[in-house]
Amino acid sequence: MLIDSHSHLYVDAFSEDIDAVIERAKGVGVEKIVLPNIDGGSLQSMFDLAEKYPEYCLPAVGLHPCSVKEDYSSVLGKMEKHLGDEDVIAVGETGIDMYWDKTTLDIQQKAFRIQINWAKERNLPIIIHSRDSLELTINEIENAQDGRLKGIFHCFTGSLDQVKKIRDLGFFMGLGGVVTFKNGGMDKILPFSGLENMILETDAPYLAPVPYRGKRNEPAYLKNIAERVAELTETTYEEVIHKTGLNCLTVFGKQIRNNYI
Repeated sequence: MLIDSHSHLYVDAFSEDIDAVIERAKGVGVEKIVLPNIDGGSLQSMFDLAEKYPEYCLPAVGLHPCSVKEDYSSVLGKMEKHLGDEDVIAVGETGIDMYWDKTTLDIQQKAFRIQINWAKERNLPIIIHSRDSLELTINEIENAQDGRLKGIFHCFTGSLDQVKKIRDLGFFMGLGGVVTFKNGGMDKILPFSGLENMILETDAPYLAPVPYRGKRNEPAYLKNIAERVAELTETTYEEVIHKTGLNCLTVFGKQIRNNYI
């Protein structure tokens, strides 16, 4: 079960060759691709791609923290109407970003909390962006966790202590191209953390793994990520995709599980 739990295939970077990108993904064994949303302007293209590849490209609805502006409440109000759609698999991409613009922290937190409540109310997993804000987003989830929350800390690059905190919250960690980077730091984490609560992702078109670093990322490169995870955890490729695939079933539930049972 090779599943790309995070890929933005609906953006302009794929507008000219999306069908070939999907075929390459299928060719290496990628069985599902989750499409986290970015903002109000990306909703339609995301849903169009999901409609073109039903049960293969699975949409999520959320407002990326870098897209949170003063009108976030209005934007979220329009997005919320889509959460009842049968094919929506998660809330996200949401969270807090302290890398690009710290001045919007207050409204980022407010937008994040609204989306956390969406996930609770609708029993949906939440996909969390936490660039330069991992401890802060962990604290937000700790404060909100009442047994109803589950989800993924996307693009995880934290410490072993943070691995434990996230596991204790019942959440999972997304492993992407950074695991292949020489100075990515995950070579110091994965040998000790193992595969429990780990999930694979690409974040395409961003963060392409070695040997494609610096180029457009795509779901077919998930195989390279899985191979590197196998090396770092001293296990096999088959074991990596088996365990991370099962973890995806735990997170996303029936929308993925129905195709395996």
